[in-house]
Amino acid sequence: MLRFDEKISRLDASKLLRGLMILAMVVLVGTVGYMGIEGWDLLDAMYMTVITITTVGFGEVRQVSVAGRIFTIFIIFSGMGIIAYILGMAAQVMVDFQMRSLIGRTKLGWKMRSIKDHYIVCGFGRIGRVISRELKTQGVPILVIEKDPEARSTLEHEDIPYINDDATSEEVMIEAGIERARGVVTVVASDANNLFITMTARGLNPRLFILARADEEQTEKKLLRAGANKVVMPYIIGGQKMARIITKPAVTDFLEFALHNREMSLEMGELTVGERSRLRGVKLMESGIRQDTDIIIVAVRKRNGEMKFNPSSQTCIEEGDTLISLGKSRDLQKLSKILSGT
Repeated sequence: MLRFDEKISRLDASKLLRGLMILAMVVLVGTVGYMGIEGWDLLDAMYMTVITITTVGFGEVRQVSVAGRIFTIFIIFSGMGIIAYILGMAAQVMVDFQMRSLIGRTKLGWKMRSIKDHYIVCGFGRIGRVISRELKTQGVPILVIEKDPEARSTLEHEDIPYINDDATSEEVMIEAGIERARGVVTVVASDANNLFITMTARGLNPRLFILARADEEQTEKKLLRAGANKVVMPYIIGGQKMARIITKPAVTDFLEFALHNREMSLEMGELTVGERSRLRGVKLMESGIRQDTDIIIVAVRKRNGEMKFNPSSQTCIEEGDTLISLGKSRDLQKLSKILSGT
């Protein structure tokens, strides 16, 4: 379904096209008329029609008969009307465009002032675009910082709040509400800029979760020292995945089928055990999670950070534990409520 501003744009374009078609028809009628009334050739007749419509005042091409003068009066009034219509429509389109841009900036300003607990995505390239769309799909509030002006139309079309500026600027980070943000994802093309953004973000908000992209292996340690919580190297991950497709095709197919097949609606979830949960202090075997929700507990991250993969049935569920779970979205939501005690 088209948005309102897209409908207005198409309506304006339709009106302009209709005006140009009427103008072309007037030129055609004028040219044929002079050829028939005065017996002129095609070029002279068309030239006379054009200078008459535009009222440039060059004078008549040849001597015009009485019938030709009456016809000229008709062409003048017709041409002036249609040109005034086209100029008016062009002005209206420009005003509408400016108004839509102003309204869009106003709406963006309100969004930026009200947004909190959001993630600031620095860079809207190939990786940043995927991250932004996935987070938006999951209902995670985001704000994109991208200095390339060509990305504005895509961001506006997808209704993603953005700042068209340089993410390495401290002032831009403050404008993006970094004091109120939950985290920063920096995926610009340069490792040096990612490093600088990480240092700036950590200095402005020590509580942030910072996820950074690195292209070179030696950059990973620098980003971690600069304050990044996690560093992802897309080229290494991509290469490892391609190698697994060759060496372990069945495992790769299963993971792709289980995690990326939207028809299956399977998701990986991390669910935290709250103090009011009825499962607090209960062993996995006695919790009924598998029977009641059809969810597989892949791992348990204990409160102290210890990770237990493929936990045994005797593993005790304790407050503050995070259950790494695999199941359908509705079952994960059901288990989340049980674990939180709501």
